[in-house]
Parts: sequence; structure tokens; C-alpha cells
Amino acid sequence: MKFIYLHGFASSPSSRKAAFFAAKLREAGQQVEVPHLEKEGFRRLTVTSQLNIIEDLLDDGPVRLIGSSMGGYLAALAMQRNSQIDRGVLLAPAFGFAERWERRLGAETMAHWREAGAIEMMHYATGRPEPIGYELIADGLQYPAEPRFPQAALVFHGVLDDVVPVEFSREFVAGSPSVSLIELHSGHELTDVMEEIWAGSRDFLLS
Repeated sequence: MKFIYLHGFASSPSSRKAAFFAAKLREAGQQVEVPHLEKEGFRRLTVTSQLNIIEDLLDDGPVRLIGSSMGGYLAALAMQRNSQIDRGVLLAPAFGFAERWERRLGAETMAHWREAGAIEMMHYATGRPEPIGYELIADGLQYPAEPRFPQAALVFHGVLDDVVPVEFSREFVAGSPSVSLIELHSGHELTDVMEEIWAGSRDFLLS
């Protein structure tokens, strides 16, 4: 059994959640991979480039995914495409990833991003603004906003999330009989409820 943890947008394998869940799984004797999803750089980041990194880690054996925010959305896409992934835990998954940017930034900023080719956004791992290419959006729009998959999954989502509202996960789970939603009194980062998430997902992941 292999576990893969997928970090979020503008994050890294050294994020608090990545380190926490990797440590918990390794303490349980499991093999864990925490890939850097920006191998080609933040400027050239796309959904396709990240999926390629994930799929390069798959082998013939069963794989289980944990993904946070954009990583949760990528986990859902990977589960839709790869049957050897048999379970997933999605933390505040960013369903509708490409479509939500206009709602978040506004039409004027999106038009500038498209015309300029890149804009700067805060990168939480480096602690400074970094350029990100519009290819992220153009490429992302090729993929389903809500990837459907038959495998079992748990979704953990904070009811105070103002980045990816919990309604996205409620709507997704309502149409996915193999997926269960656990709502938490937390925001998007979920770093204050990591022990609660581990307690709620440990048996599911390790059984």
C-alpha cells in the first residue's frame, strides 16, 4: 500500500498538514510520498502538469490519496482516471478550481491575467508574491469541475471556509454515493482540527 499526500495551491511538501499526515502514516508503518507539485515552477503550473506528477508515482499496487484544497481537487481527478487508487481523503477540496477564479478575482483582473499572460500571487511556501501563468486557468478549464469517481472517499470541510465554501462539498457529496462529508468548525486551512481529521480518517485510511 502506498499513500500520497497532495499539497494545495501555492504551498509545498513542507506544509503543516503535509508534515502532520505524513508523520501519522509513517508512525503507522505506511509508505508515504509527498511530491512537490510545482516541479516545473509556479509560473508554469497547470492541472495537467500536477496530474502527470501524481500519475508518475502510481504503480501496480493499491494507492490511497490525501489532498488539501487544490490537492483535494487533483485527488478527485486522479481517482476518476486511475482505478488503482482505491480510497481518498479530501480536505476542503477546491471543486470548480478553474471556474472559481473569476468569482474570486473579478472579471477585470481575469482579463488582465489572460492578456498579460501572468500575474503575481502570494506564494505561501516562499512567503512572497510569485508570477503564475494564465495557463493554469486555460488548462484547468479542460477538466470537470466536479470529478466523479466510484471509489470510497471522505471529505472534511470547514463550515467557516471563505476560500472554498462548504456548499461546494455538500453539492458534490449529494451526487456521490461513495463519498461522505464531515463538516468541522474551522476555516479553509483546517490546521486547528488536524487531530480531529486524523481521528476521523485513520481507520478509513488504514483498513
